[in-house]
Amino acid sequence: MENITIKINGLEVSAPKGSTILEAARLAHIEIPTLCFLKEINEIGACRICVVEVKGARSLVASCVYPINEGMEVWTNTPKVLDSRRKTLQLILSNHERKCLSCVRSGNCELQQLAKELGVDDEEYYEGTKTPSCIDDSAVHMIRDNSKCILCRRCTAVCEKVQGIGVIGANQRGFATMIGSAFEMGLGETSCVSCGQCIAVCPTGALREKESIDDVLAAIADPSKHVIVQTAPAVRAGLGEEFGYPIGTNVEGKMAAALRRLGFDKVFDTNFSADLTIMEEATEFLDRVQNGGVLPMITSCSPGWIKYCEHYFPDMTENLSSCKSPQQMFGAIAKSYYAEKTGIKPADIVSVSIMPCTAKKFEVQRPDQAANGVPDVDYSLTTRELARMIKRMGIKFQTLPDEDFDAPLGLGTGAAVIFGATGGVMEAALRTAVETLTGEELANLDFTDVRGMEGIKEASYNVAGMDVKVAVASGLGNARELLNKVKSGEADYHFIEIMGCPGGCINGGGQPQQPGYVRNTVDVRALRAQVLYDSDKNNPIRKSHENPAIKELYSTYLGKPGSEKAHHLLHTTYVKRKVNEI
Repeated sequence: MENITIKINGLEVSAPKGSTILEAARLAHIEIPTLCFLKEINEIGACRICVVEVKGARSLVASCVYPINEGMEVWTNTPKVLDSRRKTLQLILSNHERKCLSCVRSGNCELQQLAKELGVDDEEYYEGTKTPSCIDDSAVHMIRDNSKCILCRRCTAVCEKVQGIGVIGANQRGFATMIGSAFEMGLGETSCVSCGQCIAVCPTGALREKESIDDVLAAIADPSKHVIVQTAPAVRAGLGEEFGYPIGTNVEGKMAAALRRLGFDKVFDTNFSADLTIMEEATEFLDRVQNGGVLPMITSCSPGWIKYCEHYFPDMTENLSSCKSPQQMFGAIAKSYYAEKTGIKPADIVSVSIMPCTAKKFEVQRPDQAANGVPDVDYSLTTRELARMIKRMGIKFQTLPDEDFDAPLGLGTGAAVIFGATGGVMEAALRTAVETLTGEELANLDFTDVRGMEGIKEASYNVAGMDVKVAVASGLGNARELLNKVKSGEADYHFIEIMGCPGGCINGGGQPQQPGYVRNTVDVRALRAQVLYDSDKNNPIRKSHENPAIKELYSTYLGKPGSEKAHHLLHTTYVKRKVNEI
């Protein structure tokens, strides 16, 4: 690629032709502040925080969208530039609800951080009319407070461009502009799928998940309740970021120790039920292949994807695996098998999950998710909620010893832990399905064709003389593209894995929020995913069907995968929804 040379603050910088000033500056280790910018998602130059001076230009320019040209001279920190940024920030703050101490993003707010960097204090803003607070809490999973919105439009961009849904956008014009849904509907009245990607990219506290912390703490304090907790694979790969650990740090042991100190009676691992999911899902897949069932079969682990399918591809709900997600399978087993083993009534067990996902809050309330007459899972907390809970209870996370999960529902395999990354469910299923079909042990357990952060991946494997064609998609915009190819006949597969969030659960809407600069310059998804692949590699058991706790469950309780009892507890049904129907 052709490079061109420019000067930034007197330094010569060589950058690829077509780069923006912002991109060129980063090559010279000069960071220009941004607020609305998200690479390849929201490149609109709207916030004006990234303005710089360019020789010959009649006014300051937005560096995030302004292309470089040969010989250009740029200044990023002149008095004129700094004064402009400060005034812009003061104007934003003049229409912002500045209750920072009580805000969920305090200490991790991009607006707050900019105010510190630019030296704008709480008294330096313009007086005048403010946008009235408008709280939308109609959705199961989240709350929107427009008094904290800065109209950066990151949320609308990720909803439309990445997820392909577009249920939110800018309503009205001028000072009255606000982010909302069509016809001022509450988000809960739309065909929102609860993925939470809008929360993940919001730079302020305008968007947040609905908290269940107080409910969980009340249950823990109730002596009549036996409160258990399960943690999803991706949580261990993200939680450490909330306590100052580098992105890509595995904090599994400290997480288990923290949960025990929070007062949970038992600390379990969703990896156990991820292995259980593979047993049921692989059995279902083989049954469909051998007996003329509906193909391609599509995975059902991601509740955001499931609701998306129900709304936007209702004719393909028959393609969905009937398996519950690992979260819900765990709850069903906890309130049946575990309840019987411990002699505790299912109604006295409070089942809590820690998930990287906001859509799990919707999933726990879905119909057909109460196999034992009580909800499979009572409360689902995000990774962020767990971090807030740990901090609130005064637990010093970094000084905790590493501890193990409790038995029997705390034992998981390497196949289970990779569920948290895109392609992981597919790879885990293939390990079991291939060995079941061939009756032979795999020499290599790594199905690397389905790994990686690409939005769509395809592979074909010859298994027992049959070519098994598979595909993996993450992010709902990619899911739409893939399914349209299937419907048109352009693509033909036997098995498809879809995750609602780009990159899978490691990038879920409930994971720790990273600022725009980090999201734009660091491959957060790959770093978190590597935690899971390393955990798989180091696990002595890497195949779901070799999990001894799963073997015991089937031999003493369920009978076999796909049995009548297994179907009652571990499988579910779906709803054909219309767009804008809850």
